[in-house]
Amino acid sequence: MQKKTPLFDALKNYHKTEIVSFDVPGHKKRFQNEFSDYIGHKIIELDTNSMKELDILNNPTGVIREAHQLMAQAYSADEAFFLVNGTTSGIQTMVMSACNPGDKIILPRNVHKSAINALILSGATPVYIDPEVDETLGISLGVSIEKIKEAVIKDPDIKAVFIINPTYYGAVSDLEEIIKFCHKKEIVVLVDEAHGAHFPFHDNFPKNAMALGADMSAISIHKTGGSLTQSSVLLLKSGFIDQQRVKKMLNLTQTTSASYLLMTSLDVARKILVTEGEEIFTNLLDMISKFREELNSIPGIRCFKSILSDKLYDFDETKIGINLHGLGLTGFEGYDILREKYNIQMELADTHNILGIASIGDVWEDYQKLIDALKEMAKDHKGANKTIDFNELESPELVVSPRDAFYSETESIPLEKAIGKVSGESIMVYPPGIPLLIQGERISKDLIDHIYFLKEQKAVITGMNDKTLNNISILKGE
Repeated sequence: MQKKTPLFDALKNYHKTEIVSFDVPGHKKRFQNEFSDYIGHKIIELDTNSMKELDILNNPTGVIREAHQLMAQAYSADEAFFLVNGTTSGIQTMVMSACNPGDKIILPRNVHKSAINALILSGATPVYIDPEVDETLGISLGVSIEKIKEAVIKDPDIKAVFIINPTYYGAVSDLEEIIKFCHKKEIVVLVDEAHGAHFPFHDNFPKNAMALGADMSAISIHKTGGSLTQSSVLLLKSGFIDQQRVKKMLNLTQTTSASYLLMTSLDVARKILVTEGEEIFTNLLDMISKFREELNSIPGIRCFKSILSDKLYDFDETKIGINLHGLGLTGFEGYDILREKYNIQMELADTHNILGIASIGDVWEDYQKLIDALKEMAKDHKGANKTIDFNELESPELVVSPRDAFYSETESIPLEKAIGKVSGESIMVYPPGIPLLIQGERISKDLIDHIYFLKEQKAVITGMNDKTLNNISILKGE
């Protein structure tokens, strides 16, 4: 069954018919310009509208439905739904499916901005818990079962728990125990598995959320599974969450003009992952192991896996974290050097580290180029004596719910005058898109100092209305 690609086959068959088109899209599969000339005209011919033989994403009964069933089977889920608005729409759907306005949901404070936006849309009340922290690397890890238990004991009205599996840096929580505990309390477990699309397809990866019994998860197959950017999947286990409610919420966040290019890329990616994933990921893990061995031999550079703290439950090997503290470089500086001098694009940078993503499309030649670049960087910065402050920012105080703050009147004031005020906007470095500050939280001096530091580092700061980054929006009257 998993060798089938029903949606892709239907699209190819449709393409052969050379049908006369009086529907959308407006290019009518023939209009040519420099875009189609550059990427190839077939992509225009395959960019089509919903019709009977191609099914419709918002209410699938044919080939899309069959492709959904194959995807669900591949991920040990009962239902799967293709997403063409990225995992963002899946996360929003999960929270809105599990929570009514006012319902309380536990979230780790290092959630992606899409989860915060889901709170605004759903009206759910966040109960933030701090993830574990690796103080050597200055990164957030997973959440402990103990902190979740503490939060539930303190507030028995908790309706749902939201977990990141894995985090951007590869940290994995004890999801199995979290699910067991929550289900005993009739608490729904939602999982942001954006960076775990590869988990089910090799025994050396952590278990995926659906296999462990989570109620819903959202996965970005485009990140590590080989589909096109913006194509993701929402997964559901029957039981705590009603399927019809999920469909209703999904239709609030999903476009009615779904791209068949994105959807067929999911169909084909699933087939490859299931039928060839073990071999592909065995080779990938071998490359990663060899790369880490060479990386750790470079003076001043340390690989995450060799120094991660014992607070870590499990780790995703495909996240290539590199600590540059021994070179006297911030991660932002190292990121820029690799891009500008060596033409190497890393996934993200933070104060202390750079991160690369290993995935299905990797070849050893790219690893070797990164090794050579890092060796040269190490020589150029040998003996550097610059020290970098490793203090972790404390989670801000939540004063007003994200939804109420979002709809409140705001005013813009200079950063230096905002200490103690309540923020009217969310601020994050992108990537990864994890908020430093969420609307409705109190602004601290440490946070302001950190924004100044990020500006000096030329980090990409998003969320602030003032593009000069000199002013911040606060709730009016604060």
